[in-house]
Amino acid sequence: MEDFWTLFCGVSDCGNSNGKSCSSDLISLTHPSSYITNALTIGFDVLLLGLFLINIFSKVVSSRRTNIPPRYCGISRLQLFSAIFNALLALVYLFFGIWMLEEKLRKNHDMTPLHGWFSASFHGAIWLVVSLTVSLRGNNFPKVLLRLLAIVSVLFAGTTSLLSLFSVIVDEKVTLKAAFDVLYFLGAGLLLMCSFKGFNAYEDSHLYAPLNGAGNDTSKSESVDHVTPFAKAGFLSRMSFWWLNSLMKRGRENPLSEKDIPSLREADQANSCYLTFVELFDRQNRAHPSKQASILWTIVKCHRKEIIISGFFAFLKIVTVSSGPLLLNAFIEVAEGNESFQYEGYVLAVVLFFAKILESLSQRQWYFRSRLIGVKIKSLLTAAIYKKQFRLSNAAKLVHSSGEIMNYVTVDAYRIGEFPYWFHQTWTTSFQLCLALLVLFHAVGLATIASLVAIILTVLCNTPVAKLQHKFQTKLMVAQDDRLKAISEALVNMKVLKLYAWETHFKNVIEKLRAVEEKWLSAVQLRRAYNTFLFWASPVLVSAATFGACYFLGVPLSASNVFTFVATLRLVQDPIRTIPDVIGVVIQAKVSFSRIVKFLEASELETSSVRNESNGGNIDYSILVKSADLSWEENLSKPTLRNINLEIRSGQKIAICGEVGSGKSTLLAAILGEVSVVQGSVQVFGTIAYVSQSSWIQTGSIRDNVLFGAPIDSLRYQETLEKCSLLKDLELLPYGDHTEIGERGVNLSGGQKQRIQLARALYQNADIYLLDDPFSAVDAHTATSVFNDYVIGALSGKTVLLVTHQVDFLPAFDSVLLMEDGEILHIGPYNELMSSSKEFQDLVHAHKETAGSERLTEVSVPKGHDVIKQELQKTTDDKSAVSDGDQLIKKEEREEGDTGLKPYIQYLNQNKGFFLFTLAALSHLSFVLCQISQNSWMAVNVDNSNISPLKLIVVYLVIGFGSTLFLLCRSLSTVVLGMQSSHSLFSQLLHSLFRAPMSFYDSTPLGRILSRVSQDLSIVDLDVPFGLIFAVGATTNAYSNLVVLAVVTWQVLFVSIPMVYLAIRLQRYYFASAKEFMRINGTTKSFVANHLAESIAGSMIIRAFKEEERFFQKNLELIDTNASPFFHSFAANEWLIQRLETLSATVLASSALCMVLLPTGTFTPGFIGMALSYGLSLNMSLVFSIQNQCSLANYIISVERIHQYMHIQSEAPEIIEEKRPPVNWPTMGRVDIQDLQIKYRADAPLVLRGISCTFEAGHKIGIVGRTGSGKTTLIGALFRLVEPVGGRIIVDGVDISTVGLHDLRSRFGIIPQDPTLFTGTVRYNLDPLGQNSDQEIWEVLGKCQLREAVQDKEEGLDSLVVEDGSNWSMGQRQLFCLGRALLRRSRILVLDEATASIDNATDMILQKTIRTEFVDCTVITVAHRIPTVMDCTKVLAISDGKLMEYDEPAKLMKNDGSLFARLVNEYWSHYQSAESH
Repeated sequence: MEDFWTLFCGVSDCGNSNGKSCSSDLISLTHPSSYITNALTIGFDVLLLGLFLINIFSKVVSSRRTNIPPRYCGISRLQLFSAIFNALLALVYLFFGIWMLEEKLRKNHDMTPLHGWFSASFHGAIWLVVSLTVSLRGNNFPKVLLRLLAIVSVLFAGTTSLLSLFSVIVDEKVTLKAAFDVLYFLGAGLLLMCSFKGFNAYEDSHLYAPLNGAGNDTSKSESVDHVTPFAKAGFLSRMSFWWLNSLMKRGRENPLSEKDIPSLREADQANSCYLTFVELFDRQNRAHPSKQASILWTIVKCHRKEIIISGFFAFLKIVTVSSGPLLLNAFIEVAEGNESFQYEGYVLAVVLFFAKILESLSQRQWYFRSRLIGVKIKSLLTAAIYKKQFRLSNAAKLVHSSGEIMNYVTVDAYRIGEFPYWFHQTWTTSFQLCLALLVLFHAVGLATIASLVAIILTVLCNTPVAKLQHKFQTKLMVAQDDRLKAISEALVNMKVLKLYAWETHFKNVIEKLRAVEEKWLSAVQLRRAYNTFLFWASPVLVSAATFGACYFLGVPLSASNVFTFVATLRLVQDPIRTIPDVIGVVIQAKVSFSRIVKFLEASELETSSVRNESNGGNIDYSILVKSADLSWEENLSKPTLRNINLEIRSGQKIAICGEVGSGKSTLLAAILGEVSVVQGSVQVFGTIAYVSQSSWIQTGSIRDNVLFGAPIDSLRYQETLEKCSLLKDLELLPYGDHTEIGERGVNLSGGQKQRIQLARALYQNADIYLLDDPFSAVDAHTATSVFNDYVIGALSGKTVLLVTHQVDFLPAFDSVLLMEDGEILHIGPYNELMSSSKEFQDLVHAHKETAGSERLTEVSVPKGHDVIKQELQKTTDDKSAVSDGDQLIKKEEREEGDTGLKPYIQYLNQNKGFFLFTLAALSHLSFVLCQISQNSWMAVNVDNSNISPLKLIVVYLVIGFGSTLFLLCRSLSTVVLGMQSSHSLFSQLLHSLFRAPMSFYDSTPLGRILSRVSQDLSIVDLDVPFGLIFAVGATTNAYSNLVVLAVVTWQVLFVSIPMVYLAIRLQRYYFASAKEFMRINGTTKSFVANHLAESIAGSMIIRAFKEEERFFQKNLELIDTNASPFFHSFAANEWLIQRLETLSATVLASSALCMVLLPTGTFTPGFIGMALSYGLSLNMSLVFSIQNQCSLANYIISVERIHQYMHIQSEAPEIIEEKRPPVNWPTMGRVDIQDLQIKYRADAPLVLRGISCTFEAGHKIGIVGRTGSGKTTLIGALFRLVEPVGGRIIVDGVDISTVGLHDLRSRFGIIPQDPTLFTGTVRYNLDPLGQNSDQEIWEVLGKCQLREAVQDKEEGLDSLVVEDGSNWSMGQRQLFCLGRALLRRSRILVLDEATASIDNATDMILQKTIRTEFVDCTVITVAHRIPTVMDCTKVLAISDGKLMEYDEPAKLMKNDGSLFARLVNEYWSHYQSAESH
């Protein structure tokens, strides 16, 4: 026992620190620094530790009984303040003890007595663990035990602080210990407050349980079971990432799938993040109504607690890493025989190990928590952007196109989400430099000033480049937007491009935009290369300056100060090298954030002033418009609609008619609140259902589209299908109403899409129905059936506004509203307008002339479409067993398992990639060898008296400056590699997409393609090249460190070889799961992009049905589905690195132990210094190696995804040189169709079944048939959008399957079914290839009734056409398509239901124009309007893909049994029945 007291107190008779005996006096015994007080402190700390462990064990029991709702698991401000204050205080105690030990060793070369320094250090360590756990995780402990622990702490802290204050009064001197003790009392008080006040929310948590669980216990339990283990993980599990083990094990056993990945905990889900953000933002706006709240500061406030905690871990990491060179200095002193005390070497080896473990723990938590903040910020920004696009005003839509909004989500939000990971590095690098300078000052004295000057010069050299980088990054993002806008527009309208043979032109336009983007990309990457070179070369500059200063100042160089300097420099160089990346990320985030903020602050629609759910007692009226002027554009001198006065009573049916561009659709939009009210008022009372002119169909099943979020009512659902004549269509579809519809309804005909829209509206059972020309796309029989069953039958008693060009329906309405040039010309009953309005008479007579009433035959009205419920039930239910494999939209493909080097080879195979990569890798290897040579020269000769200091320094610096040349070569070859590979990959991808057949676009959602040409391409452009070289470089550095350590202390190989083997096994274990995480992240990313693209396209319909919230919730689910694999991916990254760092710490400690165990003199101090300087940076270099490898593994998945679409099976060649048709082909226009058989997919049934007929040259051919009979497919076959499986088509003696597609399509003219306009000017839309003069274009505009509309615009032919041509009416868009056909002057012209959206008067003029302009041409017309084909030379009637008849219309009319005669009779009976209403 006496030995123990001697060790503890310093003397055997138990004196205090002043040397007085035990029995001297009470004052000495109670002195804060006396051995008795210190012994009591240690005893109390042991007691505290015991209480703490009891709490830990009690927690396990109580956690089984208590279920705290996630939303109450936040950390209060008091808890956070207590945690920070006490953690800092504990660290102060810890470092105070270490400082006391260091002083004792320096003065006495002995660490005894223990009581002073040991008491302080032990107290600091225990208080750090206890205070942090109780402050942050106290809610998990039993209340009574927690409070007991806090009370004991306060009592002891109070006693200690009183004794300290007493000693201050007695000694009349304030000591550091006394100050710390007073602060300790404050810290214990905070802990006590936490235990009583901080966790009150949990005490009453049982109050919330019934609310949470009510009604959906099962679903809750199911969802909770699949929540990430992180949600329930304890403190130690979170610190060690132990909670991830089960998922990693599952990934090792089998490739992970989407269902294996658990969901995020509630606090990290998009909904929670977004609601927190909105609540804080609104609160700030209410607090300061005069100014707009800052979005940036709101986001910071949302996550300030997490930012502070991750910042604390960053601080702890920097402190621990900076202690390394001091330990190295102590090791060299021991090697030189200057031991401070016995066994100092062993103590240093143990301290080194624990310092490295603490460094690892703190860095992993720093990175993990920062990444988690990034995920939450990305989620809330994506949600905010999605929510905003629903409210965007028309003016704002001109500034922010759908392509740009897509970019905000896929690129900008991603870049901002990456920023928090780098955020703390903006200050930790500076802090680490400051600590490094202090260590350097300790080593080389005043020469440190030279180091500081060199570092400042390096930073100054970078400043102008950083400003340029910001400018170029902004330009790059704008260029990226332009390119993405063009490519998304081309992809959406690919069918039209193929029909017009414009793919090559549009591809060239995109390539030109890409060339501009590549110009700015090369500028950004070159600045980044300069930064990289500058900061990687900075250690050479710093060492040159420092050693030069040492020489001139006469500072002696020895192994201890030289290698303390080298070790410090090696530790600082990795953070310094990341400065370019930090600068790049900050700039990218700043640019992206300013773009998103600009979007979020854009002007919004004011729909609330128009829509009212109830009419506030005004029961009579559904719609009231008083003296309203309305405009699509803001500040327009001439409003779109002028002086609109409209009073529509509940239950009224109003038909709206007028010429093309008269404002019919705009009036409906105004009622929906989509158009700005310049003056007057618009009021709507009741719910609205809206059917748009151009159909909007969601990807999903037909049932989902009809229900549109409403719960299913079988009876109402069946009646809805019946009223919309969808039953026969459902029988023909492979899975009935469970059939998956492709994006934008690609596998449905125009009529089917429109009837699904009608069904969607009817099922909602709204008060007001706005129908925008829904019958233009359906055939006459279906139009009659739907009109009678739907408008007259199902909507009886509802308020209906129907825009229509079909005059036949007008008599059935209560009132007809005639519009002209944005004004209501007349409104009144049909008969009244017929007698009083000349304009209305002209409209009706125009229809009768178009219809050719002299052909009217006496027919009886066909009977209703009667279907019994059992048949219907069979249609919808028997086909419900849907096999996903047979559906049109396939699950997105992704690689599975370990693809090895395949994606890397795919990347390096582009344009001399292997040569450039090899050059860069060899340059880096040469640089590392130069560094080792430098340090070896110094290690061998630093204590060599034969080598002068000048020679020592000069040789060292010559090798150093030589190494920078290799760095320069590496940086430049990396940029060239990146630019060449990006250019090659994009060119191949673009070529592949533009040469892909239409079947690819029919079965591939646009979001999948867009995510590849936006985010994936951005990663390939900016991240992959440097990621590749940095991964190789960091791995080379890590292995060079290990090699140096092993060469100097070869004995460490016994430890390091098994450790390297373990590290490789761990890495493989990790990659099994990590690659699947990132692949699933890639595919789920497409869901978010796809849903956004679809929502932007249908935003007007979604708003009309007030379904924004449902779509927003769906978006939140998709964001979380995408965020979860990413969260688990970076958690797995930290899981791996933490284990590898533990291994590297073991290697380093073993190496240090070797040096201690082997006899003195085995190693020279120089080599010990060199080995440990490399060993100290082993942890960091290993971390950088693994981080870069993991980042690269994540980045390379983008190459993998792009490569999937680089080799799509192409269409036939565009041009076949040996089979080029004559220049003037087709000369006559004769078309021979021989036994034509078409199917859309190999496993699909035939759509056209052996059609044979001949279209004579110059004939006008009409193609008729019911919806879905194969009319449009026949046109597709003529243009080879789909290749025949049997038969052929011969045009003027040339088999069209033998000529190139460009030669074929460019010789035919077409006016397609869906009129498409492109962003640009009027001139560009009519003649994108620039082949016609302005005079020719004006002539054509005159012929297709557009001259006045274009002349009204100030810019004439340069007038703006916005995205989708939405600033022109549907009818005007079809007239533009006619203009293109007139400019092309083909011998064969195809009209695919081309006049469906045009009023009868315009249609009559057009038919005359076509008859005169294409008098010698073969005109093939697909029509739903029977009168359109009545004057054709011949009519081809198709039913279910078979040719039913082909003859002159008059002959077919005489045959009552012919399909054509039936269609004509149905048309006229529908005309008669409408007039009879």
